[in-house]
Amino acid sequence: FLLNLLSFFHVTGKNSYNRRCLHDIGRTPNPYEQAISIIGRTLSDFDEDNLIPCFGFGDASTHDKDVFSFYPENRPCTGFEEALERYRQIVPTLRLSGPTSFAPIIETAIGIVDSTGGQYHVLLIIADGQVTRNVDTQSGQLSPQEWDTINAIVKASHFPLSIVLVGVGDGPWDMMHKFDDNIPARSFDNFQFVNFTEIMSKSIAADRKEAEFALSALMEIPTQYKATLDLQLLGRRQGIPPRVPLPPPARTAYSRSASFDQQAGVYSRSSGFGQQTSGFQQSDSFKQRQHGATRRPDSYSSESSQPAVTRTPDTYASESTF
Repeated sequence: FLLNLLSFFHVTGKNSYNRRCLHDIGRTPNPYEQAISIIGRTLSDFDEDNLIPCFGFGDASTHDKDVFSFYPENRPCTGFEEALERYRQIVPTLRLSGPTSFAPIIETAIGIVDSTGGQYHVLLIIADGQVTRNVDTQSGQLSPQEWDTINAIVKASHFPLSIVLVGVGDGPWDMMHKFDDNIPARSFDNFQFVNFTEIMSKSIAADRKEAEFALSALMEIPTQYKATLDLQLLGRRQGIPPRVPLPPPARTAYSRSASFDQQAGVYSRSSGFGQQTSGFQQSDSFKQRQHGATRRPDSYSSESSQPAVTRTPDTYASESTF
């Protein structure tokens, strides 16, 4: 079967590995680069047009409200190699931040899927932490960001969209496993969580680790694709207004070394950022995949300062399952 890929990169910068920031760009590929490369090698033959819309989220400009596009006017990357190169260019410009909600990401993906007339897509999220839980969130309750994320996952199950979340760093990941297994009221099981760090830390050969990671990330896609066929979700446009991503971050005086010193606190290395001058243009096939966009309402997600809630919103999620 053929699919279309969407990639989102979590850039809060709150976690580290081997005393290095997870986003450090150096001689050794960081976990984000490793995950991108492995999945790219696995999925490239299945991607219908090799155009991959790429976005970031969780930095100081987006927090838990928005996403930013890797290129102006939402131009996609041509293959995973360009996605990886563009990631390396953008990272030094970021002010790593938080909090985290996956709702804006999933809502953006839903809009893209619907704008294509219901083509099957795989949403790849690479994240270094789970959805934000406030300090006042009691056991058995969910934070506003968790509610928003659950509702978005349920909403996504009414579209031909599979969600693969790759966790890098040390987590914790307990809520991601609950997202994977326990969310009620979905049209089909559309969410898969994979612990990249756990797999890549195993004492086995590198090629076996890569194969296990790729299998874990993609093993549910055939079943999910069949579910979209059985539910007659393919080829349907439901008129969902697409969200408008923010533009890519511009280079500022806020240097990479300052960003990583102050916010990651574990690794410091200054790095320049070369302005992208690629002559790539949107292909006709991608232009047909994206149409007019409407700004999402500001009330969509809640500030991290809000207290935990105990309501069941819109009948999408049942707190008792968590």
